[in-house]
Amino acid sequence: MSGETMTAGAALVVHGVEDLRLDHVEPAEPRTDEAVVEIAYGGICGSDLHYWLHGAAGESILREPLVLGHEVVGTVTQAAADGSGPAAGTRVAVHPATPGGDGARYPQDRPNLSPGCTYLGSAARYPHTQGAFSRYAALPARMLRPLPDGLTLRAAALAEPASVAWHAVARAGNVRGKRALVIGCGPIGCLAVAVLRRAGATEIVAVDVHEEPLKRARLVGATGTILASDADAIAGVEADVTIESSGNHRGLDSAIRGTMRGGKVVMVGLLPSGAQPVAISLAITRELDLLGSFRFNGEMDEVLAALADGSLHVEPVVTHEYDFNEALEAFTTAKDASRSGKVLLRFTADLNAGGTGAAGTDNSVTDTGEN
Repeated sequence: MSGETMTAGAALVVHGVEDLRLDHVEPAEPRTDEAVVEIAYGGICGSDLHYWLHGAAGESILREPLVLGHEVVGTVTQAAADGSGPAAGTRVAVHPATPGGDGARYPQDRPNLSPGCTYLGSAARYPHTQGAFSRYAALPARMLRPLPDGLTLRAAALAEPASVAWHAVARAGNVRGKRALVIGCGPIGCLAVAVLRRAGATEIVAVDVHEEPLKRARLVGATGTILASDADAIAGVEADVTIESSGNHRGLDSAIRGTMRGGKVVMVGLLPSGAQPVAISLAITRELDLLGSFRFNGEMDEVLAALADGSLHVEPVVTHEYDFNEALEAFTTAKDASRSGKVLLRFTADLNAGGTGAAGTDNSVTDTGEN
């Protein structure tokens, strides 16, 4: 893949397990309500990694080649013909959801729960919803969120996953002055730490199986850290609010054990389908509130404003940045949680800030529902 060159029709496509290709995909003719966006940066999400490594993300099974990518930002090069959405030249973040569908009941003010909701770069439905890891993407104008003045495209690349974290913390209610526990310090966990800090949590204890993610958690606001192997220390936290972002049954078990009686556990990490061996009896006898958290709704506007005014400090979450034509190396780095946080792909040549690899380095060298 590293020998490929970036062309207008290039897109990152997963064809099967460990079959990731930089393909030529003929750009789609935009519909009247779609704008053409030149993609600048894209973040590799856990769902992208799962499609590559396993051919599935949860119950979303890969059945045809899929253009990956939903954490994207860029610049509008052609505005929607119907006049909706931002004008050409506007820098935008992308809200990748399309709510809809009939059938199962859901609260109308929570469109993320609509049964027919689709997401860019998702195999949840067939035909699949193609993603936006491409040089240019035709996207519905309603998905586009103009960036506030002063916010760079690179900084805005975290807007989508930060919105997931923002939604999770909001599910817990008012956290000001409270003690919080975050289980799992991958990108979503670290972003949850940053959101908790901004929301006024007094203590934020972060837990992970690796030291490097714990270091990043401290950089974005954790007041204490614990290795996941120290069960007694986790149980001793007695948090008012716990954010479970590991997506592992052991993490959920730790979340239950580390939360005070009458506390709340927000489950944002997506566990595998099927029964999970966790201490539910403790959740009952402690009267814990177990709250699911799935994607987000309108939080991206608040996130962009907080990124722009500096009140949401997330820069340490990005650990690596690669050129688009080195996507395989980027995905290999992203799957190693012991050394990487959020890994960005850079799509536009004039954004090259000195090569690839660890963010901020001088190297000169030409990875879930989803979320």
